[in-house]
Amino acid sequence: MILSKVEYFELELEMASGYTIAYETISHAKNVVLKLTTNTGLVGWGCAAPDQEITHETSQTVINNLEQHIIPMLQGQDPFQLALFNKKLRDTGIKMPSAMAMTNIALHDLLARKAQLPLYKLMGGFRNKIATSITIGIMPLNDTLALGKEYWQQGFKIIKLKGGIEVNEDIEKIFKLKEELGFELILRFDANQGYTVEDSIKFIEATKQAEIELFEQPTAFDNLQALKQVTNRVSVPVMADESIRSLSDVYHLSKHDASDMINIKIMKVGGLTEAAHINSVAKAAGMEVMVGCLDECALGISAGLHFALSRPNVEFADLDGHLDFTNDPFKNLFQLKDGWLYPSEHDGLGKVDF
Repeated sequence: MILSKVEYFELELEMASGYTIAYETISHAKNVVLKLTTNTGLVGWGCAAPDQEITHETSQTVINNLEQHIIPMLQGQDPFQLALFNKKLRDTGIKMPSAMAMTNIALHDLLARKAQLPLYKLMGGFRNKIATSITIGIMPLNDTLALGKEYWQQGFKIIKLKGGIEVNEDIEKIFKLKEELGFELILRFDANQGYTVEDSIKFIEATKQAEIELFEQPTAFDNLQALKQVTNRVSVPVMADESIRSLSDVYHLSKHDASDMINIKIMKVGGLTEAAHINSVAKAAGMEVMVGCLDECALGISAGLHFALSRPNVEFADLDGHLDFTNDPFKNLFQLKDGWLYPSEHDGLGKVDF
């Protein structure tokens, strides 16, 4: 079996409402979709969700790397040389994590379709559903409460609140959400690097009664000591997100006890193969793991979902990046019901109608 055709498509994804976090406001996104076809007619799909701030890519740089490096590497080759392809792309010296993720996802999808199994079963098949949080960006208090109530009525029991700009406002929102929705609500808080160590300690001390489940990336991604100080001085588990971009990052975080948990984003780390390596280091270090996402169409979310379902120590999911898109062509790849994600039992990542 060889790869006889390598195609790509750019998706312009529009958001119904958009969102604001500590360092930017988002109203739309561009994804790049990869389609791999073999000489036997088997088809695999992958997705890149470039982000200038997080992956240091744009859709155009993804396309450039596709045309200059990925397509020439794949064309006419055996598709099941995943480790070789990963090494070749790393050996270019070009940082292209979401482009690598797209390629690696598509190759995994092909492998699962060849095996006639859903990808999560091929990768381990530990569970067949996982609860996801849904995110509320930075907005005025009344809007926050209205959106929280809407999500609660839709069946979501886990809300991730974004903050990091004004600690007192963040504290107020936490308590108001609990008052509005009740203490059955599970709250996660993400400061997106917006806090100092002092802000972080103040926030956690002030919100103890709200019983926040986790505290995500309070300090700057490149300040390991600040993150470690917060981890050592607060009672809520601290999760590294922007600080995790590679296998070496999780090694250093675990070696220095700088966080309790990590958030693995497939787009940010370069694919499912690298995510599995990172997850193994976290498991060895006793760190809890969440699988998160960027602004990804449901094809990218599906890859994250299948990975999360395949690993016993992935206990948390934040796979809501597709929900605000109004024109997602892959929305039927999995099911979302009452805040729980269920994979397709079709081969690979699911049946694609595109």
